[in-house]
Amino acid sequence: MDSAPNDARSPVDAGRGISRSLFGFSIFYGGMVCIAGVLGNKQVALGPLAVEAGIFAFLLLVVTSSAVAELHGRQIANRLVRVGFVPLIVSVLLSLVVHALPASPEMQPVNRDAIQLVLGGTWRIWLGGIVAYGISQTLNVTIFSWLKGREGSTLLWLRAGLASMLSQVVDTLLFVTIAFAGVFPIGELLLGQMLAKVVLSGVLVPPAIYLFVALGRRLDRG
Repeated sequence: MDSAPNDARSPVDAGRGISRSLFGFSIFYGGMVCIAGVLGNKQVALGPLAVEAGIFAFLLLVVTSSAVAELHGRQIANRLVRVGFVPLIVSVLLSLVVHALPASPEMQPVNRDAIQLVLGGTWRIWLGGIVAYGISQTLNVTIFSWLKGREGSTLLWLRAGLASMLSQVVDTLLFVTIAFAGVFPIGELLLGQMLAKVVLSGVLVPPAIYLFVALGRRLDRG
């Protein structure tokens, strides 16, 4: 007698629609897409490294898309990246609308000026963020999946780390060039941000990918 397939890599559970892991990761992914731009307004010092804080959300995006690729395949992971454009673009549009609306006279001036500065990115910054997101996240999934096809299902930490490092270098190159080229010299900024993101990718992504993949498998078993 034929039995229903029980493949953890499938994004669909019979009778339940989308799998629990893909559902949960999709919600988390959308949240990180939106918060990354907000966090990016602060530059943090990590020892000798200086990096914009949005990198932490972007690394979580990298880990999430890699975990989805590991559990459900490259096509589903790329679809997740494409769907991520929806909250990203909507959040940009909402930021522009809120920035244009008059502030309440009861709002404290220091708070008003701070939020206007956060919401008032130039069109080049918004465009750079959108382009860098789409290309770097797709590249991450592509490299991760290609490495898996070359070496099999082992060395998960290495595949995730390398894919993150390379995609974050491309992300930095695209964003900084689109947003700031011609405004001021960008050479030092590019090198500094690339170094910081490569180091953080090497330190944070390998352990995080095991956590996310294990969580996804546990959700699908439940």
